[in-house]
Amino acid sequence: MSEPQSSLRELTLRGVVLGALITLVFTASNVYLGLKVGLTFASSIPAAVISMTLLRAFRDSNILENNIVQTQASAAGTLSAIIFVLPALLMMGYWSGFPLLQTAMICACGGILGVVFTVPLRRALVVNSDLPYPEGVAAAEILRVGQGGGAQTAPGVASTGAADAGQESAAARGQGHGFREILLGGSLAGGFSLLTGGLRLAADSVGHWFSVGRAVFQLPLGLSFALVGAGYLVGITGGIAMLVGVFLAWGVAVPWLTHLVPMPEGATLASFASGVWVSKVRLIGAGMIAVAAVWTLITLIKPMIEGMRISLAVLKRGQGAASQARADADLSPRLLARLTLLMVVLLGATFWTFVADSGLPAVTAWTLVVAGTLMAFFFGFLVAAACGYMAGLVGSSASPISGIAVIAILASSMVFIGIGQAQGVLGSHESVRFFTALALFCTSVVVAIAAISNDNLQDLKTGWLVHATPWRQQVALIIGCVIGAVTIPPVLELLYHAYGFLGSLPREGMDASQALAAPQASLMITIADGLFSHTLDWSYIRFGIYVGAAFIVFDALLARFTRFHLPPLAVAMGVYLPPTIATPLFVGALISWLVRRRIQAQALAEQRDAAPRLAAAERKGTLFASGLIVGESLVGVVLAIVIVASVASGGSDAPLALAGAGFAPVATLIGLLAFVAMCLLFARRLLART
Repeated sequence: MSEPQSSLRELTLRGVVLGALITLVFTASNVYLGLKVGLTFASSIPAAVISMTLLRAFRDSNILENNIVQTQASAAGTLSAIIFVLPALLMMGYWSGFPLLQTAMICACGGILGVVFTVPLRRALVVNSDLPYPEGVAAAEILRVGQGGGAQTAPGVASTGAADAGQESAAARGQGHGFREILLGGSLAGGFSLLTGGLRLAADSVGHWFSVGRAVFQLPLGLSFALVGAGYLVGITGGIAMLVGVFLAWGVAVPWLTHLVPMPEGATLASFASGVWVSKVRLIGAGMIAVAAVWTLITLIKPMIEGMRISLAVLKRGQGAASQARADADLSPRLLARLTLLMVVLLGATFWTFVADSGLPAVTAWTLVVAGTLMAFFFGFLVAAACGYMAGLVGSSASPISGIAVIAILASSMVFIGIGQAQGVLGSHESVRFFTALALFCTSVVVAIAAISNDNLQDLKTGWLVHATPWRQQVALIIGCVIGAVTIPPVLELLYHAYGFLGSLPREGMDASQALAAPQASLMITIADGLFSHTLDWSYIRFGIYVGAAFIVFDALLARFTRFHLPPLAVAMGVYLPPTIATPLFVGALISWLVRRRIQAQALAEQRDAAPRLAAAERKGTLFASGLIVGESLVGVVLAIVIVASVASGGSDAPLALAGAGFAPVATLIGLLAFVAMCLLFARRLLART
């Protein structure tokens, strides 16, 4: 008996082209958002909605073709995690820009290895496992809901006339409404981003500085629409935790430290307190992040070991060969072996291009190339197994990629320190600087592998639920990795030269307030530089470790005796991130919580089940929030192009500005009013009955 879906078109040229276009958009958006706030958003569901809406123009489109598009586009949200490490090479001054070929090869090799390493795990962790895979199941439900409205159904399924037409009409409306939410959110956020970052007619933050005695305080609020969307997706637990971190930084640490040291002559409250935060309080936050990330991995040590055990057992048994059943056919072991060999060779060549200009003796240089390649490969393999299991257990969004990066930078730094000491080449400042950069370079490959493996099994779970062909999905993921690898380097280069990174500006006289924070990259530098140079003042980091450990204990007690949580990693991010980033994240999380409470209260008053309205509001909110993120991010990328073109031709770095410094009070009022209006509109749309 043949499968009903076997005659459906799946890996089509139009689907690949559409997936490539969506991948380009979401990759650029995720790179911008990741550099700004240290978060990326999952692109599978928005990509599925856009795909279903556009493919409705073709009568022979179907659920499997839509699944391929969202599978390919999902690589955007995951491969963009490379920005958690790679910008550190510029921030430490080793690179002056992003070498296009080296950056692309890191992304491509790491991404494709992430796909290859998790293919043999599909049967064990997806088909024969009861792991929940929350994002994968959610994406499958979205695809099922949108199957009607012009999409082809499976052969042999009889039409039921008016009832079937009604279902198709409802599905079509759902697709249209979903795309409308993305478009509306994107238009609002993009328009506001143009007002703030381009025309300079509205402020992107408001704040009030004041002092009590010698202690300096700040009441900050960022006005970013994209961060409100990101906060909505984070949820109230993470939002409250970040707000607690902001309070610790700006309500406790900064006032206390400014109280201890007299303010220099001529300094303002803002410049004095900001300097204390950058030089001292952020190091406390770095220590908190490090211990929280490691603790997160420790809590998942059992599933990590289980994932590694399954991976090794699968290799030993030789599973992974394609079977005759279409819905159980993976890429063949022979092809996987060839891909692996090719990626290792290309990875070795990429490491050689990095090491070749170091001036080290040939034996030392080749030792570093081989060590870096093997370490990235084997550590990446173990990380892929662990991340695949963790993604199935707690979801891709909750899987601690930042923790993986911390472990990877520690491991690679220790290995290269050992090689450098054994070869006697760590005696100069330049050699220490090179070895630090090499450790960051190696870590970026591991993060790329971890990110893709974190996403791959979620997509394969979606495919299994909708009866897709696994090998076609795996091909789509590889295509997505290649497109992402080509897209990420120029976007990184563009954003760096347009805005700069916090503490690393490409030109003199740039507005440091517009710089992208790149928080994880800053943390990677802190760890690697501290290990290699022994020059870092570890007292604040050590204090941060103690504070982070205290929050770990507090969260454990809170979870034991109440139903609440205060995630230590989110608290640490609140301390580490600029407050104008953390506060709008809390606003978005608060909107999510208030809407949910309001719907539940209305359902209780009407004696109705709240679940259908909650589900509808959650879906609408996810799409609207994704639109806010994509809209602001894309306008940020476009403005970056305009700024770079202006500077290159001898113009200013604010070529579209219509107002000067004297307009600041009015711009602040406009920005605040627009921000409040957007938040009210967001909440009203979610509460509206459909």
